[in-house]
Amino acid sequence: MRGIPRALTIAGSDCSGGAGIQADLKAFHRFGVFGQSVVTAVVAENTVGVQGVLAVPPAFVALQIESCLSDVGADAIKTGMLVDAPTIRAVAAALRARGCDRLVVDPVMLAKGGASLIDPDAVRTLVDEVFPLALVVTPNVPEAEALVGAELRTEADFRRAAEAIRGMGPRVVVMKGGHSPANPAGESVDFAWDGREWRAFTGPRSPDRNTHGTGCTFSAAIAALLARGLEPFDAIDQAKRYITEAIRTAPGLGCGHGPVNHWADPQTSGPDSPVKPL
Repeated sequence: MRGIPRALTIAGSDCSGGAGIQADLKAFHRFGVFGQSVVTAVVAENTVGVQGVLAVPPAFVALQIESCLSDVGADAIKTGMLVDAPTIRAVAAALRARGCDRLVVDPVMLAKGGASLIDPDAVRTLVDEVFPLALVVTPNVPEAEALVGAELRTEADFRRAAEAIRGMGPRVVVMKGGHSPANPAGESVDFAWDGREWRAFTGPRSPDRNTHGTGCTFSAAIAALLARGLEPFDAIDQAKRYITEAIRTAPGLGCGHGPVNHWADPQTSGPDSPVKPL
């Protein structure tokens, strides 16, 4: 067990279990990765919306990071909900102090129901402090539009946005297309840009309301696969297969946007065998 891959999530806690650190830890476990968590906020949330957010003091967020990285360590790290500018600065300082070659940034701004999960003034701090540390960032359409200040309607729009976001510091940009009107009928297309290659990752679209935590789960799967030693495009490909199957086989819990199936088998969504859990 000495060689078991390790991953750390720095995000909010979703008490309903479908998103945030709960989703991240389930995804880590699905790919045979030992998961650790740093809680940035306690969120009263369920499938119908967000009822309240209680932020953890930034110094205590930094202390949790130090506790994890000074002992167990991490082969990959992902960030999710970072709440506000002081928290973002604390996280960035802690990661710079320890170093992080495989950081996945999910720039969480809105909950599935539309509730804001980050102070709007903190977006610039996220871009300035955290994006330059990232190997991969995974904005969805509303997040990417907020980052570049333009609507995204076509693949050409996605390309321009990816180039602009990569100019903010990350090495690989994943443009999640789940919200895109440009998707072909019945398909969900994500794009990735690493400064040299533009690649599309296509999967079937499930006409399902059960999509709570999809962004968290997808980015956590990427982090888990990076922790296992995969290259970014390979990790993105396998994470896409996984989240596609997780949505298709969602358990149908709750009265609103239900959680995905974190135990989904990514082999079902494509001909290539993914990395199997340890």
